[in-house]
Amino acid sequence: MFHKTTKSMTWGEETLTLETGKVARQADGSVIATLGETSVMANVTFAKEAKPGQDFFPLTVHYNEKYYAAGKVPGGFFKREGRPTEKETLTSRLIDRPIRPLFVPGFKHEVLVICTVLSHDLVNDPDIVAMIAASAALTISGVPFMGPIAAARVGFADGEYVLNPEVSDMDQLRLNPEQRLDLVVAGTKDAVMMVESEAYELTEAEMLGAVTFAHQQLQPVIDLIIDLAEDSAKEPFDFAPPDYSALYEAVKAAGETEMRAAYAILDKQERTSAVAAVKEKIVAGLSEDRQADPNLGSALKKLESTVLRGDVVRNGKRIDGRDLRTVRQIESEVGLLPRTHGSALFTRGETQALVVTTLGTGEDEQIIDALHGNYRANFMLHYNFPPYSVGEVGRFGPPGRREIGHGKLAWRALQAVLPPPTEFPYTIRVVSEITESNGSSSMATVCGSSLSMMDAGVPLKAPVAGVAMGLVLEDDGAWAVLTDILGDEDHLGDMDFKVAGTKDGITSLQMDIKVAGITPQIMEQALDQAREARMHILGEMSKALTEAGDFSAHAPRIETMQVPVDKIREVIGSGGKVIREIVEVSGAKVDINDDGVVKIASPNAEAIQRAYDMIHSIVAEPEEGKVYKGKVVKLVDFGAFVNFFGKRDGLVHVSQIENRRLKHPSDVLQEGQEVWVKLLGFDDRGKVRLSMKVVDQETGKEMASEEAAE
Repeated sequence: MFHKTTKSMTWGEETLTLETGKVARQADGSVIATLGETSVMANVTFAKEAKPGQDFFPLTVHYNEKYYAAGKVPGGFFKREGRPTEKETLTSRLIDRPIRPLFVPGFKHEVLVICTVLSHDLVNDPDIVAMIAASAALTISGVPFMGPIAAARVGFADGEYVLNPEVSDMDQLRLNPEQRLDLVVAGTKDAVMMVESEAYELTEAEMLGAVTFAHQQLQPVIDLIIDLAEDSAKEPFDFAPPDYSALYEAVKAAGETEMRAAYAILDKQERTSAVAAVKEKIVAGLSEDRQADPNLGSALKKLESTVLRGDVVRNGKRIDGRDLRTVRQIESEVGLLPRTHGSALFTRGETQALVVTTLGTGEDEQIIDALHGNYRANFMLHYNFPPYSVGEVGRFGPPGRREIGHGKLAWRALQAVLPPPTEFPYTIRVVSEITESNGSSSMATVCGSSLSMMDAGVPLKAPVAGVAMGLVLEDDGAWAVLTDILGDEDHLGDMDFKVAGTKDGITSLQMDIKVAGITPQIMEQALDQAREARMHILGEMSKALTEAGDFSAHAPRIETMQVPVDKIREVIGSGGKVIREIVEVSGAKVDINDDGVVKIASPNAEAIQRAYDMIHSIVAEPEEGKVYKGKVVKLVDFGAFVNFFGKRDGLVHVSQIENRRLKHPSDVLQEGQEVWVKLLGFDDRGKVRLSMKVVDQETGKEMASEEAAE
């Protein structure tokens, strides 16, 4: 007999409800979390036995958005949800990152977490609700999970932190000048586990305050999950962490000295080969029983970790010989690819990014089909991590979750310094090809992207640099923060703390923590060292470029003009007839949005001017007293009708054609003839009155009154 349990609380301005026992009752843990009218169902299942020989923790998290949740029908031919969207991939990572370190060490059973958005009120973002639902489902499932966690989103407007701001407040943050922060924090009762953010040049103190505020605000949610678990949690799964202390001592005795020598090699490739050789030697020297022990991989990793971490904390010495604060050597180069719009090669130690910028027109904007509605994005950043960047032979295919996540992190870091679309009406696509990697290629992407865009002529508000910080936290409480971490320091350390920003403040912060002992003091130290490193990196980048260079000769030129909203239909024409004619005649691309902003693009300045003139003639009103060039369209006894302003016609009375009496206009004019006319005004019925005789027909210049009278 299943038992339904429901728990509710007021959280911010909404009601948060957790419900279990009614739906998906065969899952190990199932919770539907509802905030406002946004509901997410999280289902957890786990294997009761580990696969033989499994030496890693196989956790899989899937976050799915169903279009029915917002009352929408999916686009496309098949009319059903297909491959994961970028938002779904990023949210899956958002859930995975804080929960992964909280499973009991040594637990290697397969775990599957599926979060499904059932309802979206277009006010409360489902990502926070999904993180809470997943945590609650894990907590009641019986799986050895040392949670619960909770999550909260924080905004920062008018100097005040805002809990869980509405979707509309966070939508396209850089177009909302009042909102300076979009921060997501996940944590346990005692510690922050994960931070993800984009910001508008916040100070270190403001950012630390936001993290602290979020951690305080998610505490009641943790209490609510514990309350739910007390009524509905299953019996804990019978799992005891494996004791491989004897195996570890054997591994240590067999190769600690050689491992220290291997990690003393400064070159990454040589060091990697030496470490692999030491591992093989250690394994070969063990008994057959110990070679077959499934915990051998864990014992070898523990030896590596002990060797690396001990020297850092005790001696302040790192595996490449640096002290704790030194950034590796930096080299920056721009303009190295001749036909691209902008390019940069950023090298920091053994990490290198080749970054290319392409400028496009309005038709190159990306259309995002989101639950809360479609919108267009004019800034894209794509990150690629091929196997050769780390000297490996591996899968080469479409971007995976890691590549999408790293690209989005760099995108967040740069969005705050982009010029407004009204000032720079281009679509910007940046592609980062990681050509070498040993420590934070995402931060190299930030630096390279900043240089590449400036090389393309993008007027950034300020250059942006990023750096990755690490942490070694020992059991006795001793700790050390590491600036510009290597790949091994990331894998074997306790924190990956990435900070990007300008000289004036932080634009993005991402933090993943593997232990539960991070204090505000440690975070403050990490932010302080990160700022010091950021200033150094910006100084090194300035040797290549400090501001936007000349606009690329290969990029399209774009001019903008504003037309009255009530004239948009006239510019487009029936079925798009008019705008197609403008494009064909002028040779320029023309885009017009619902606000009446027209973008005219072409490498040819004359084509832009032709299109501009054609559009202007449609939307502008003729001015009395001005001279215009026109074409005779019809001759009648009393004068000539002249098309002089787009589609506008006016009458030149026979008395206004020349300074002499004419029997008929056809004496001097013929249909199709181009003439210069002056707009005299409008008659009582609004008809246009034109004159030819007051304008020199050769030059188009208005004649003095005496000349006209002769």
